[in-house]
Amino acid sequence: MSRIATTFEKLGASGRKALIPYICAGDPFADGTVELMHALAAGGADVIELGVPFSDPMADGPVIQKAAERALAKGIGMVQVLDMVRAFRQKDATTPVVLMGYANPVERYDQKHGADAFVKDAAAAGVDGVLIVDYPPEECAEFAAKLKAHGLDLIFLLAPTSTEARMAQVGQIATGYVYYVSLKGVTGAGNLDTAAVAEAVPRIQRHVKVPVGVGFGIRDAASAQAVGRVSDGVVIGSRLIQLIENESRERAPAVATAFLRDIRNALDAL
Repeated sequence: MSRIATTFEKLGASGRKALIPYICAGDPFADGTVELMHALAAGGADVIELGVPFSDPMADGPVIQKAAERALAKGIGMVQVLDMVRAFRQKDATTPVVLMGYANPVERYDQKHGADAFVKDAAAAGVDGVLIVDYPPEECAEFAAKLKAHGLDLIFLLAPTSTEARMAQVGQIATGYVYYVSLKGVTGAGNLDTAAVAEAVPRIQRHVKVPVGVGFGIRDAASAQAVGRVSDGVVIGSRLIQLIENESRERAPAVATAFLRDIRNALDAL
């Protein structure tokens, strides 16, 4: 059983919801990501989504786009991201790490390092799952099989516009969890409609066998709690990045921990 599956199983057994923060590798400090990851775990993160910087992130709003641009300007690429996960694993062997990004950096890594190098190296570094925004289920069965062979989960996005047929497709191949995009738009958008989320999640659960996490538009304890009532977990990224992007190297981890602890307490109060 993967670390992700084990984590969700333990949460379900205790009636708790998953807290899944997102940060962009290499932002706001090239050498500060591992410390930030430990700060997220200390704040109550159950799974950490680590963004792989990319120059043309189609699903990301301005906050995450700028984070990726800052990281790229510091020379952060897939090699450095895997190094960060490897360093994180030296002190934390339990918190699942999911790499979230786009096909280009994955395929470029294989071009430079050999066929299937990404899957092999990600598994060796201690990655638990991969979410590739522009790998739809009908085009990545082979990739999913390679990940599974190395003990990695493949996580998919579903959206308010996803059809029943698309949900069924995802349900046949997804492992770990499914990430439901609560809004039509990009990360960081507002106007979270919790009633619509409450209606959508049961529809998804009829088609998928894995937990459903919800992201986009979750900015504070109140919105996290509202979404947590109707899902298996909440994903929060843009607001976290906004909080730490202008902090000092010394203060950023403490700010991240404090923010997540508030979210964690709100979810545990459900």
